[in-house]
Amino acid sequence: MAYCLRNTENQVALVHIELEREIISDSKICVPMPNTIDQPHRIGIDLGGTKIEGASFSNTGQVLARRRVPSPQDDYGQSLAAIKSLIDYLEGNTGPAISLGIGMPGTLSPETKLVKNSNSTWLNGMPMATDLERLLGRPVKFENDANCFALSEAVDGAGKYSRLVFGVIIGTGTGGGLIFDKGIWSGKNAIGGEWGHNPLPWPSRQEQPGPLCYCGRRGCLETFLSGPGLSADHYHATGRRLAPDELAESAMNGDQDAELTLTRYEDRLARGLASLMNVIDPEVIVLGGGLSHLNRLYKNVPLLWDRYVFSDHVTTQLLPPTHGASSGVRGAAWLWDTK
Repeated sequence: MAYCLRNTENQVALVHIELEREIISDSKICVPMPNTIDQPHRIGIDLGGTKIEGASFSNTGQVLARRRVPSPQDDYGQSLAAIKSLIDYLEGNTGPAISLGIGMPGTLSPETKLVKNSNSTWLNGMPMATDLERLLGRPVKFENDANCFALSEAVDGAGKYSRLVFGVIIGTGTGGGLIFDKGIWSGKNAIGGEWGHNPLPWPSRQEQPGPLCYCGRRGCLETFLSGPGLSADHYHATGRRLAPDELAESAMNGDQDAELTLTRYEDRLARGLASLMNVIDPEVIVLGGGLSHLNRLYKNVPLLWDRYVFSDHVTTQLLPPTHGASSGVRGAAWLWDTK
């Protein structure tokens, strides 16, 4: 069913029950810590393309409970029910939260209040904020998932000593978030940081016009720098389908085709980040998402971006995330504290 909140309460409950049956066997559960029940806490939800993570945090940032479940695919109603299921689980173990924040792919349009720009395309055009607040019976703050990631790393993570931090997501999709003085810079149109839908800079003839993006354009950075984009590039070059972690392992074991694919990827990432640096000149860039685990990026990409950045010296740091895969859910929990 596509619009669970447009139907009866019984149907909503049925979706919720069915979803619980599906996800229990594939859930990762963090058992609540002793003496955490009824502590003042806040909940963050990170709605990703492949997983949804929820966590309860104390006011000092201590994780009180956490759960991760697969993201329902192509179903708006199931996505809402999955979020409610996580919140019910967390509050069942740690008591009612004082605030709730949700990081989401895409963003809410300032004009229509509907979801836009989500690579989880079944969310686009939907009144997600209205529907979830009605389903949960409380106010909720929503923000782009990359902004939540960047906020977490800027507040007390890899960028905590910097005023201007750019957080990059390179995973299922490619996005970014801009943080200035510990506050999210969403922009007039709520697209601040959406560098993944700029075209690949300085493209070679072989890179033009570029792969087709879900947004309808060709050659977006996301089509080259996302995990699926990296795997697709290797397939087109070799006829072999390898996931990013398999590519990295193959390159380490001497596979020259895999090494060439990763070298192309690093140069494209360097170009993409250089074009960003030429505009906002951040002190720190933090990588997040599945591809941020490729340790070679932190050495190789800064060696490459010098040739593209409009400066005699480049001192911007490229860093891994301090909080790893949990940065998105942490940032969502802190949304009520931001400017």
